[in-house]
Amino acid sequence: MSEPLALAVPKGRVLKVLVPLLASAGYDASSFLADERALVRTSACGSLRALLLKPDDVPTYVERGVASLGVVGRDVLDERGSELFRVLDLRVGVCRLAVAAPKGFSTQKGHVLRVATKYPRMALAHYAKKGEQVDVVKLHGSVELGAVTELADVIVDLVETGRTLEENGLEVIEDVSAVSSVVVANRAAWKVDGERLRGFVKGLEAALVT
Repeated sequence: MSEPLALAVPKGRVLKVLVPLLASAGYDASSFLADERALVRTSACGSLRALLLKPDDVPTYVERGVASLGVVGRDVLDERGSELFRVLDLRVGVCRLAVAAPKGFSTQKGHVLRVATKYPRMALAHYAKKGEQVDVVKLHGSVELGAVTELADVIVDLVETGRTLEENGLEVIEDVSAVSSVVVANRAAWKVDGERLRGFVKGLEAALVT
């Protein structure tokens, strides 16, 4: 019997959506959601092994070959400039990266825009495309507070429903990029174990349309 296929997967909401998809593809991965502290879990059939990680760590485990495949948001990949193969869009965790500002905000000529964000690379790239120089303030949480307290003029952050922005007197003024969770593959594993990996991905793809 071959070694289980190692998957790097994010703990939390995306995993809760992924497990039913795996079930539809023929893999009983209910153990991945068990209420226990084990960070490495094996599916009932023994063919899958999941590494339960923080989203930001998923690409690292796949890049280093500890996992052959991973599930991660486009925002994480784009922010770190990852060159992992993106082999399937799962269409889960759908949201957008956007610029938001206090309601009524307007730019001032000659003023260098201050941008608070968890995504400095993507924010800089967005404004560079527009030919604008900005002052990026890196934050790790409650990015909205950056604009509320005037630490920054605007923020660049993930937006799903927009409710948090609304409750803090902010509104989206432009979109940066669409975000969803995708399956990524280790380049070496895709060559060496390609048949098995492609078969797994095709099973997930079929589950998406059922």
